[in-house]
Amino acid sequence: MASLVDRHTGFVAALRRAGLPVSVAEGLDAVRAMRLVDLLDRESLRAAYAATLVKRPAHRPTFDTLFDLWFPAAVGDGVGAGPDPGRPARTLREDGRPVPAPLDPEVQARRERLAELLLAGDDAGLRRFARTAVAEYGRTPGQESWFSSGVLRAMSPETLMAGLLNAVLNGQERGGMAERVARRTFGDRIARFEDLVAGEVRRRIAEDTGVERTARLAVRPPLERLDFSAARRADLAALRREVHPLARRLAARLVQRQRRGRRGRLDFRRTVRASLASGGVPLTTHHRPRRPHRPELVVLCDASDSVSAFAHFTLLLTFALREQFSKVRAFAFIDATDEITKYFAPGADAADAMARMAAEADLVWITGRSDYGHALKVFEDKYADAIGPRTSLLVLGDARSNYGELSLPILRSMVGRARHAYWLNPEPRSQWDTGDSAASRYGELIPMHECRNLVQLAAFIEELA
Repeated sequence: MASLVDRHTGFVAALRRAGLPVSVAEGLDAVRAMRLVDLLDRESLRAAYAATLVKRPAHRPTFDTLFDLWFPAAVGDGVGAGPDPGRPARTLREDGRPVPAPLDPEVQARRERLAELLLAGDDAGLRRFARTAVAEYGRTPGQESWFSSGVLRAMSPETLMAGLLNAVLNGQERGGMAERVARRTFGDRIARFEDLVAGEVRRRIAEDTGVERTARLAVRPPLERLDFSAARRADLAALRREVHPLARRLAARLVQRQRRGRRGRLDFRRTVRASLASGGVPLTTHHRPRRPHRPELVVLCDASDSVSAFAHFTLLLTFALREQFSKVRAFAFIDATDEITKYFAPGADAADAMARMAAEADLVWITGRSDYGHALKVFEDKYADAIGPRTSLLVLGDARSNYGELSLPILRSMVGRARHAYWLNPEPRSQWDTGDSAASRYGELIPMHECRNLVQLAAFIEELA
């Protein structure tokens, strides 16, 4: 058993590895808070740690997962949580596998007990039941590891919904407000039971393989540090909320650079008037203020399989940028290029837009593999007028052209016509120029920035200032 000091330092280090910003001072604050709570009261200890270490609500699930690993509620089977020695053994087939749930009276009895706990909303009882169920069904014969799937398959909590609704509605009319409230309540309780099972499985795996290794495998980074390539459809809504303010800042930065880089026309009258104070010598020139305008944007993104997940982020960013620029034109390419602006209708779902783009856009020329050279040629032939002196060009891709032609003169011409041009690359900088990557050759013509998560996107925007 590790000492409390070892657990504290290991827990704080695991939070940092998971991407949570925890400073040394905050770690000391947590130690001071521990002196004021009952260390035997696990939930009070959790609250003390959370109050001193967690800064954003989005970080709380990661914190809770790691807390449960470093300060588990039980060790081994736990008190009273293991299989009952007096209970008959589970029925097994001839091949050693358990009998399916409909034929196993032991499983049916457990399902009835689970239904009672869900109906009563007994969280402590659900926690004990989850521990017992994992001990019984979390490891199948012949396997060394633990899995949630066996427990959930045996208990099938989602199939209990109809019985739970019948128990609480008691003959009331179906489909009304009462049923919707009850369905949501029981849905939350079933999700809570599934979370408890997953947590118990992680605890047992940590006992077998080590807490640190389990923490690295079980915890996803927080949203702002999640690689766009690892984002799932469930993450897209949260990413979209975070991208919108970044898009506003990006538009503001581009306008600021334009105002600083190019002054307005010379105001001759003010300049002559000011020169009277220096004997007619125009020591200071005055210029007319430039008329403010919203800049135009052209987004050119790689939609090949190698960056398909990053393309989801591209759509999210384009959705957000559309509200900040006077004109946004979006183009996608694989080995051919097509305009995809029409798929960006206000309120459209990013995943649906991606599916429509894949099905309808003319992105494939011959092989369907990335060909930056031919894609740039197609863009120049069909859409050269999209880039003008008021245009900001944003290229998003990994610069891997499968050893094909790069069309560097065409890209140089595009960059020369644009007011600003930037390239966001989703690959780690350490992988640039490896294999078929032409990152440095393209980077000589257009500033290239590593952009794998929201933190790096924010850093890119700040760098524009």
